[in-house]
Amino acid sequence: MSDVSPGAPSGAPDLIGGGRPVRVHHLRQAKASGARLTMITAYDALTARIFDEAGMDMLLVGDSIGNVMLGHSSTLQVRLEEIEVATRAVASAVTRAMVVADLPFGTYEAGPAQALDSAAALLRAGANAVKLEGGAPRAQSVRALSQAGIPVVGHLGFTPQSVNSLGGFRVQGRGQEAGDKLLQDALALEEAGAIGLVLEMVPSDLAQRVTQALSGTTIGIGAGPHCDAQVLVWADMAGMTDWRPRFAKQFGQVGQALHQAVQDYGQAVREGSFPAPEHGFEQ
Repeated sequence: MSDVSPGAPSGAPDLIGGGRPVRVHHLRQAKASGARLTMITAYDALTARIFDEAGMDMLLVGDSIGNVMLGHSSTLQVRLEEIEVATRAVASAVTRAMVVADLPFGTYEAGPAQALDSAAALLRAGANAVKLEGGAPRAQSVRALSQAGIPVVGHLGFTPQSVNSLGGFRVQGRGQEAGDKLLQDALALEEAGAIGLVLEMVPSDLAQRVTQALSGTTIGIGAGPHCDAQVLVWADMAGMTDWRPRFAKQFGQVGQALHQAVQDYGQAVREGSFPAPEHGFEQ
């Protein structure tokens, strides 16, 4: 018998939670059963609805909105207010996916009080959980948020908000010492109450060690196949730009299709074939 509710997206019979809204306990159930979860970024209601209906388990309102949608060179310029607007739009469009919203740079580093204020704003906007970057030094804030009833996803490995101190886009956790340090950070975040952990640009064997050591969900991006879930920036996945990170696979050429559609529209207007009689309001 299928575990899909009548409202579940079509063509996806194995959705965790049986088509019901994905929440923290569903992540635990998926880990226990070995079911792999899916996450993709979303920044607006239009694409969020498509991704939700396609069966994505989690939507990440990422600070990658800065690079992808706002034209910034990094995530560092993104403001909390911008994530709030995007979160409100995404949350308004979904019926099943868990909405995880990023705490942008400068909105939580000062300590638990600042983190709580920022996270509360994102939950009021519709987020089901928040994500923050950093290891053991963030444990106190993770604990404060968790005790306040706010689910927290951590983020280790390459952390984009620390790109300047990391020396650019580089794989993290190479070597025994660095790997042990990352594992200890992961355990510290989980002990503080984190429900899951994004692992970005870390060696596959290290991601496997962390996944096996944690009871919570690991979400990989450039971390190999052993994580409990995978996440991609939707513009990378859909071929919207020329940017092709090594860890991303293009599952479509949406940018090319959109370019062609707009070009065809422009040509139709110029040659006079649009609007045609069927597009008008004849008296």
